[in-house]
Amino acid sequence: MTRETYGMPRAASGVGAVVSEISKGSDAERSGIVVGDRVLAVDGELLHDILDWQWLTEEPEFVLTLERAGDKVQIEVERVAGRPLGVSFTDVLFDGVRECDNACAFCFVSQLPAGLRRSLYVRDDDFRLSFLNGTFITLTNLEDPDVDRIILQRLSPLYVSLHAIDNAVRRRLICPTVEDRALERVDELLAGGIGLHVQIVLVPGVNDGTVLDETLEWLAARDGVLSVGVVPLGYTGHQSRFSASFEKPEDARRVVEQIRGWQVRLSRDDKDTWLQAADEFYLNAGIDVPDADAYGQFPHYENGVGLVRTFLDELVEGTEDTTVCGHAVAVTGTLFAPTLRRALESVGLGHAVEVLDIENELLGGGVSVTGLLGGSEIARALRQHEGDGPYLVPDVVVNSDGLLLDDTPAESLPALAGGKDVRIVPTGAMGIVDAVCE
Repeated sequence: MTRETYGMPRAASGVGAVVSEISKGSDAERSGIVVGDRVLAVDGELLHDILDWQWLTEEPEFVLTLERAGDKVQIEVERVAGRPLGVSFTDVLFDGVRECDNACAFCFVSQLPAGLRRSLYVRDDDFRLSFLNGTFITLTNLEDPDVDRIILQRLSPLYVSLHAIDNAVRRRLICPTVEDRALERVDELLAGGIGLHVQIVLVPGVNDGTVLDETLEWLAARDGVLSVGVVPLGYTGHQSRFSASFEKPEDARRVVEQIRGWQVRLSRDDKDTWLQAADEFYLNAGIDVPDADAYGQFPHYENGVGLVRTFLDELVEGTEDTTVCGHAVAVTGTLFAPTLRRALESVGLGHAVEVLDIENELLGGGVSVTGLLGGSEIARALRQHEGDGPYLVPDVVVNSDGLLLDDTPAESLPALAGGKDVRIVPTGAMGIVDAVCE
């Protein structure tokens, strides 16, 4: 098969992909690839990321250009159709993360305090991570060859931050440093068969109200926009632009009612799950979150849309035919604490599980979610709490290296908490249920 190339900028010599693991008995092992090899090219095409690797190695036979111990080596590979090659790499991006060139007024990264780990300050706007990990991109940093590649390699769906279609509002929110062609890019990608999950970060008095209606009208008219998630502005105490989001019940309720009106309208067009609002709106408004059917496949789950419903349903299911046999203290942020207490009472666990809500002092501002708590503030709250636990800390606060947001190692929490019993448990209802029920 003749393969078309997409004209991406060439990676610098020696970038490539470092092999971290070879599966035993795989086609890769049989071909002679070894751990530590740096794969530079497939049939002469330089590799930029794992997507290139997957795309270029679909053929039954190909030639790899490797760097091994400082020398360039070429290896012929034959693979069995339908069987994994058996190669793992140290990273999915071989030429680095593409960062954002915008200066968004509400950018959360720019609101972080100094002194956190360097990776937290990376403003990712990489379409490859959007496809691979579901991170949101603005489309303002896409170039024509990027669009061609996305369509050619069928990198669908992508996750897109749009926020507004009004040009003046977009300039106010996104503050682009390059020509803003995002709306044009949306139409190009949709025409190329690429599905889009769209995020709207709602900023009070800027892109809510009639501006939101206009944006939703524009998106609803486009086939291929698979879903829209509306989330509230998040702000920390380390900036001076914002002092409120939708914390007041009346403000949050107004958004929920506007979204519900659109959902009723869209249901007539068989788009029952197309538009979804973040859990935070419902919690602040004091309104029950929708049933699970309203979230479809939960495309905005990682963005705080549908987490509460998943937890509540899991809690009910997980406590059927169980017996309470212990006591624990569930650690959470201030936003979810009232809902958690009511949910535990409703399934008969109110007496067995105490809820310890911790205010976010690391970030401050309007940050109240559990996942952004730092280790030092958790440890301090546990030291001051009258009790021995066990304290159930959801693993959403810990990254893949075992570190909390302020670089506190999770394994050090018991010592920092004064020797108390601290346990990192799976995020979700079962982390609690398994600790106190059998």
